[in-house]
Amino acid sequence: MSNSTAVLPPFLVLDQLLQGWLMEDIGRGDRTTQPLALPANKVGQAKWIARETGIVAGLPIAARVFQLLDPQLTLISKIAEGEVCERGQAIAYLEGSLEALLMGERTALNLTMRLSGIATMTRQYVDLIKDLPAQLVDTRKTTPGLRLLEKYATQVGGAMNHRMGLDDAVMIKDNHIAAAGGIGKAIAQIRAHIPYPLTIEVETENLDMVEEAIKYGADIIMLDNMLPEMMKQAVKMIRQANERIKIEASGNITLETIRSVAKTGVDYISSSAPVTRATWLDLSMRIE
Repeated sequence: MSNSTAVLPPFLVLDQLLQGWLMEDIGRGDRTTQPLALPANKVGQAKWIARETGIVAGLPIAARVFQLLDPQLTLISKIAEGEVCERGQAIAYLEGSLEALLMGERTALNLTMRLSGIATMTRQYVDLIKDLPAQLVDTRKTTPGLRLLEKYATQVGGAMNHRMGLDDAVMIKDNHIAAAGGIGKAIAQIRAHIPYPLTIEVETENLDMVEEAIKYGADIIMLDNMLPEMMKQAVKMIRQANERIKIEASGNITLETIRSVAKTGVDYISSSAPVTRATWLDLSMRIE
């Protein structure tokens, strides 16, 4: 199963990040490759091999890394983003400057292995609730500098993106409620200052907080760290009060708990685990 809905940010946005990561690795020069004095027109071929089974994500990004070093380099994917690769499978073939292949190898592999690991773990969560209406969404718990790509990887794995940053939407959490002096005050003060299209989400921990969030017109109500029975009661309260309010569950979402949470009737389940608990998918490159 591939995910054609995953949208890669334009390279106008990504190139500066990729260039920075290449510069971090190359530094003042590649002390191994450059002394080989390879001819400028020396073309090489390479293939990428999966060393374990998982979901592939990031091959277009890898291609761009190499093309920043050699604009003529080509990467031919043998597997689509979001598809399963098997151990030992060749997932891509590359042709271009041999120097670019050697200098860009580690940066390109690191990014693809990281993103493929996230997509692989995301798919595990998504598969557990694929027959239920609830949708898995990611969080802002991402690696600084990698948020755009890590959130792309969760999309490839089958999740939806939550807000990308603090400017995307309003999420009133426990500390905001404490600072404002209550849910009602927080919603009123924020609503008076935000642009019209932004939604307001409120984090709740009990049924009294749910009732207050309903009363003051929250667009989305998050049920945070609630047990399934309380969550069912909260969902019933919200649906009876206003069917247009979206309901999100969060907190203690694991592979063992996600299905019971989805069965409570929530619309979304947010979890940082697909990013924070993912291990890299092992890939390698071989010059041919």
